[in-house]
Order: sequence, then structure tokens, then C-alpha cells
Amino acid sequence: MHPHRAIVVFSGGQDSTTCLFWAKQQFKEVIALTFDYGQRHHNEITHAQAIAADLGVEWLPFKLDLFAGLTKNALTNPDQSIEANEGEVPSTFVPGRNHLFFSIAALVAYQREAKHIIVGVSETDFSGYPDCRDNFVKSLNLTLNLAMDAAFEIHTPLMWLNKKEVWALSDELNAFEYVQEKTLTCYEGIPATGCGTCPACELRHNGLTAYLNERQGK
Repeated sequence: MHPHRAIVVFSGGQDSTTCLFWAKQQFKEVIALTFDYGQRHHNEITHAQAIAADLGVEWLPFKLDLFAGLTKNALTNPDQSIEANEGEVPSTFVPGRNHLFFSIAALVAYQREAKHIIVGVSETDFSGYPDCRDNFVKSLNLTLNLAMDAAFEIHTPLMWLNKKEVWALSDELNAFEYVQEKTLTCYEGIPATGCGTCPACELRHNGLTAYLNERQGK
């Protein structure tokens, strides 16, 4: 198992792109793993591919089309509305998604002899998704190591950062403008600043505004 080889679970959005820059700084060899799981907008896949090529990172696409048939959610069912009501799991939550994504990433890591797996989840701004929590990631890391008799390390560089702090991290990585202009976070599939009204865009925009205000005040 190569101690300097890493797999990044990569969607081409703000968080995973920040993680990709972080991984490139930390490890000698980085592989971006992108899932095509029937998400609302296929241009997420093409964005991820373009960013990986732009940054000189090997890109691995993986098709996983079981979510639409097994779960009810707004990301794989375009007929369902995007809702995020207080106290409820958002309609964009895809049950089992991160569990399967991270497990498949470990399978790829096993085959490629990569010790490190990087995921862009956050418990601070996790939008109510239970599979973005630190205890889940730590539990799965242990399970995967037991299942494959391996010593994977799942890294979560954004776990305790809010969106303002994620923007700050991208700035520290000299990737602020790139992340701002090249990524796709919007649930409506609009790159950069997005639609401006979906929950993902609101979270991204509010964090950006807070960071820019803080930076200007320094």
C-alpha cells in the first residue's frame, strides 16, 4: 500500500474540488473518483472530468445506477421537488450514497494500493445529511479496514469547517478563484454562482459573502 497515493471522492463541486487541491498538496499521486449515479444533472460528470484534466489528476468515472430504484430523493428523481424543511432530512438526501461511495472508493484504493481516501463531508455545514457526520466516517473507516484487512485512512479535511472556512481553505491553497469560477455545486446544474436560490447555492453564497467580508475587514 503506497503511503503517498490517494483517492479523492470527487464530484466537481466546491467541497470536493477544495479537497482535490488539498490532496494534491499532501500526496504525491492523486486519483479523482467520480460517481455517475443518475443525478439530476449529468453535467456534474463532465465538470468533474474537466477539472481533473485541468489539474493534471487521473480521473476515474464509476457508474452506479441503483439509487433511483431503491430510494426516494430529489437528486435522482427530477420530478421530486428540492425541499429543506427545518428539523427534517432534506429531500436531496440519497440514503446510502456516501456509505456506498466511500466503500467503493476503498475497493479502488485496494486495487490501486492507495492508503488514503479523501472525502469532502462536513458536520458543520452538512445540510442535515446523517452520512456526513464524523462518527459515521470513523465507523466506516474501521469497518473497511476490518473487511479488507487493510490500513486505509479516510481523511475529512472539511469536517469541522463551515462554508466560510471552506472558502478560506481554498484561498490558503491558492485555489479560491478556481473554485469560485470552475466548480458546480448548484442542485439545478448551473456552474459557478449557480441558480442562487437552491439550498446548495444559498449555503455556498452565504459562506462566500461571510468570507469576503472577513477578508476585507483584515
